[in-house]
Amino acid sequence: MELRLITAGESHGPGLTCLVEGLPAGLRLSAEDINDDMARRQLGHGRGGRMKIERDAAEVTAGVRHGLTLGGPIALQVRNRDYANWEERMNPWPVDVEIAEVHLPRPGHADLVGTQKFKHSDVRNILERASARETAARVAGGALCKAFLRALGVEVYSHVVQIASVTAPPRAEALTPADFADVDSSPVRCLDADATRAMVKEIDELRRANESLGGVFEVQAFGVVPGLGSHVSWEERLDGRLAQAICSIQAIKGVSIGEAFTIAGLPGSAAHDEIFYSTDEGYFRETNRAGGLEGGMTNGLPLIVRGAMKPLPTLTKPLRSVDTETHEPAQALRERTDSATIPAAGVVGEAMVAYVLAAAYRNKFGGDHIDDVLEAVSAYRERIGWQSS
Repeated sequence: MELRLITAGESHGPGLTCLVEGLPAGLRLSAEDINDDMARRQLGHGRGGRMKIERDAAEVTAGVRHGLTLGGPIALQVRNRDYANWEERMNPWPVDVEIAEVHLPRPGHADLVGTQKFKHSDVRNILERASARETAARVAGGALCKAFLRALGVEVYSHVVQIASVTAPPRAEALTPADFADVDSSPVRCLDADATRAMVKEIDELRRANESLGGVFEVQAFGVVPGLGSHVSWEERLDGRLAQAICSIQAIKGVSIGEAFTIAGLPGSAAHDEIFYSTDEGYFRETNRAGGLEGGMTNGLPLIVRGAMKPLPTLTKPLRSVDTETHEPAQALRERTDSATIPAAGVVGEAMVAYVLAAAYRNKFGGDHIDDVLEAVSAYRERIGWQSS
């Protein structure tokens, strides 16, 4: 059973659409399942004026009846309130007024190469779709995947571990779901109070200097059964799918699974998670350096994925560029922008990890109805003698 998530829409167009195909029938949903995550994507110190305009909510237009999935594609629509200010410039149909083209590509953005690839003269034809506004639709679809995973006993969370030069100190103990209970109360979605204050200060200082900031978020998934993904072909390896999903988020330039960049500098004896067995627990490990993945497959430990985000390429003090019509030096386009979106990127990361895991569950266990899936998962867990830690 293949699970697919497709989005459509432009940043300042009428709205965004998400289509999720492949979820089983009988899965119970609520509007809060979706809209709570939509609101969380808009959180975070360092957001710009757009978040004062939008109050994102997703309208279900197909695939759900009376709170239960029907087994067919689910369609979600997220309206762009800002479209009222852009209706002439972004109307799907011709308008009677002349619309000035944009010819000032931004370094670090899709602008220039996109116009070359698709033979556009107007940079806006590229930047509208390339915008991270598209992730609102992903979060809506990801919320459906999270609801599916929740029915199977899987929970997905995120937090921020670095913004610019400020890094939260490593925790002595492994995180548990309870540790994430108040993560959204932090203005930067960081679990460390001292690091939160330092991150807020860093954002304020660099924003005053007309700079944008990058950082790192971490996603953890708890309760994932062993054996999702496969070692038998490169395209079925779950770590590869997760890396692609995280790197598909706008401005993400790096991904790590578990303690990847730390253990790269360690000897083998200190890099791997030794295996133990007891009659009470079955197989277990005392460490999780691999981040819950071995040989392209989940191993039953919490799944840990990090995404490294570059500073946003739209700056309030634009970088140097070239006018694509005159080829003369010019400043890049100046658009309304955020200073830091790492807290929001973590929520998008949750959606993408949830999608990859939900797709892996659908691939492995199939089932037309959620009860079929639950029965198949229960039988598998019994066969391998696995209990969620």
